[in-house]
Amino acid sequence: MRLKPLPEPPADAADGVFDAVAAAQSAVPLVPGTENDCCARLMRREGYQSRDVAREWLTFLRALELAEETDSGFRRTDREPTPEHVRESFRERVFGARETVAVLREAADPLTAETAFERLRETVPGWERHRRNSWVDHWAARTERLLDWLVLLDLAARADGGYTAKN
Repeated sequence: MRLKPLPEPPADAADGVFDAVAAAQSAVPLVPGTENDCCARLMRREGYQSRDVAREWLTFLRALELAEETDSGFRRTDREPTPEHVRESFRERVFGARETVAVLREAADPLTAETAFERLRETVPGWERHRRNSWVDHWAARTERLLDWLVLLDLAARADGGYTAKN
């Protein structure tokens, strides 16, 4: 399963994105709790500004296999947020990550976020195109967030005003 929510990278991510992800994971309870309870914990412990941001992080942690939804609610998994685990789960379970890496690998030169979005535009699901009038703006911004996360996770690099894939 691939999940779409993708939070803004943490402001202090340059100092350790994996530490930021681990801290968010540790804010999710071991004993399953309701979405509201989990979001409240994330807001309190991680300082997220709103419930929407906390919910986005909770879903993102699910994509990274660091949290899961059970019949009783959400809980932290015992998967370690190692660089290898986070990178693998991000690539395979965050919607659009795999495609973005492929577009970067196919490019002869670094791509700007705008060019990357234009090459990914056809991958946006039809239901997303009909869901909102400003889908292009939304998905262009999401592509830029994807690229920023890829750089932080060392799956891409910034070069010559654009982005390139890393091996």
